[in-house]
Amino acid sequence: MTLSVTGKNLTIDDVVKVAREGEKVELHPDALERIRRCRAFLEQRLAAREIMYGTNTGIGEFSEIVLDDEQVKQFQRYLVYNHAAGIGEPCAIEEVRGAMLSRINVHAQGYSACRPEITQCYVEMLNRGVTPVVCRKGSVGACGDLAPMSQIALALLGEGEAFFEGTRMPTARALERAGIRPPGLQARDGLAAINGSNLITAIGCLTLYDAERWLVQSEIAAAMTLEALKANMKPYDRRLHVLRGFPGAVTSAENLRKVMEGSDLLAGKTKTKVQDAYSMRSTPQVVGAARDQLRWTRSQLETELNGVADNPIFVAGDKVVLTGANFQGTPISLPLDTAGAAIAMICVLSERRLNRLTNPALSVGLPPFLTKGAGMFSGLMLSQYTAAMQVVEQKILSTPAFLQSSPAAADQEDFVSMGMNSALKTKQILEVANGVLGIEFMAAAQALDFRDYTPGKGTLAAKAEIRKHVAHLDEDRPLFDDHNAMLELVRSRAILTAVEAAVGPLALY
Repeated sequence: MTLSVTGKNLTIDDVVKVAREGEKVELHPDALERIRRCRAFLEQRLAAREIMYGTNTGIGEFSEIVLDDEQVKQFQRYLVYNHAAGIGEPCAIEEVRGAMLSRINVHAQGYSACRPEITQCYVEMLNRGVTPVVCRKGSVGACGDLAPMSQIALALLGEGEAFFEGTRMPTARALERAGIRPPGLQARDGLAAINGSNLITAIGCLTLYDAERWLVQSEIAAAMTLEALKANMKPYDRRLHVLRGFPGAVTSAENLRKVMEGSDLLAGKTKTKVQDAYSMRSTPQVVGAARDQLRWTRSQLETELNGVADNPIFVAGDKVVLTGANFQGTPISLPLDTAGAAIAMICVLSERRLNRLTNPALSVGLPPFLTKGAGMFSGLMLSQYTAAMQVVEQKILSTPAFLQSSPAAADQEDFVSMGMNSALKTKQILEVANGVLGIEFMAAAQALDFRDYTPGKGTLAAKAEIRKHVAHLDEDRPLFDDHNAMLELVRSRAILTAVEAAVGPLALY
């Protein structure tokens, strides 16, 4: 299929299909007409010698400097050169592709005043697999992602480096091999290519897509542990959560019960405590709160995907040029930061359930550290250490970046979002979360091996998938291979696939 880019209705799922799965894109004819109409409006204003920020003036602290006609011709090239000032390893190809799609969608709304050739060049690069090399660090999230977006914009000049057909090479060579002619930069083109938080948005969209599915996997792990610990099932009754009213908790309780469908616990065949510890019976409320937060983050990211994120904005229909701060990254940096903290919170819960599985004082008759040879063997004692260390890493990373503004451009840009920090650390928190959850999965499977009652259909499917990758721990062995295997298993979502094959789809929201 081909995604028709209209400027509206772009979703996170669309970003994933284009950025990660290589779906082709095209500019909708109406979008192309809007771009042309806006460009014509700009050229009229230039001919009338109207002063317009970033077009015939400098930018930032130099916004009061008016450029002459010859300088206007050259300025956009120097603008891109100067702002291509990042540092560090390259971003993932999928992240850069997502940023390009996001920028195309901004242009498609017809307020950026670039030439159509600029937008169409990005479309061709996406469709033919030319991806600029972009340093991960350098953006402060206002005025947008200037440093990384400038590295992308170098391709419009046939400069910089790019990935093409699995190889890193000069962009000029990649474009030539792909049959793409760089359009160059004229008045306004460069700033229209770089002045938005598009890379933050792309990283955020890809991370959120994965986080949503990770959260459902956290419910599968919780269900396995609850079964292994002989949980009282009353706290997961749908009516309890409907009465409070938080939709995320209602969904979580339903997912937990669905995974445990067919369990002796649900059927009341196994004796349980009157009331379990918070780390067990609070699971729907805690996971539900994270789910509701991720829903808000999705809404904010999709609003940004379809918003006019640029400066200035050229409203051709009203014959006006508006200067503002629609590049400001705070509307997405704040939800991304809190999404990362929400994921970390679920990992705190996971580690506390892991502790109950391994602690003989809390595990309802399970062998100490889930080993029959306690004393000679230590079982999963050190697995809990590893999970705890990772949770502390997540807590450190959960310090909000949106509070960390560091002024730039001689205090002209005296409040910035630091949204790239938000995006990068939230992605890192999620990566660590795969390892934390993997260890709980492994421990829950080990614990269930010691139980003689029947678990739910989803629990059995999850355990069977785990056993394809990690064997029961009869006697001590080095556990790092098992931990890494489980990390990869969670990342692959194979457990989620197996469970849904057994019980049907689990709800994301």
